Amino acid sequence: MDILKIAESSGLLVTLDGKIGRQEYQSVYGSITALSRFANAILEYANIKAPLSAADEVQNRSSIVN
Repeated sequence: MDILKIAESSGLLVTLDGKIGRQEYQSVYGSITALSRFANAILEYANIKAPLSAADEVQNRSSIVN
């Protein structure tokens, strides 16, 4: 997962504040709307990559029955 690419595609501005050796220091700026898009993109990525836990499977089954 390239978190900086997701931030930029969500409308956040990623800036390079400095570089010491190979370590880069960056900041991210943007609106609350862009932050919300970023959070949704991360959640969507997590749902695709992470299998359901046993608790999630039980909850999903119970919601289908009800």
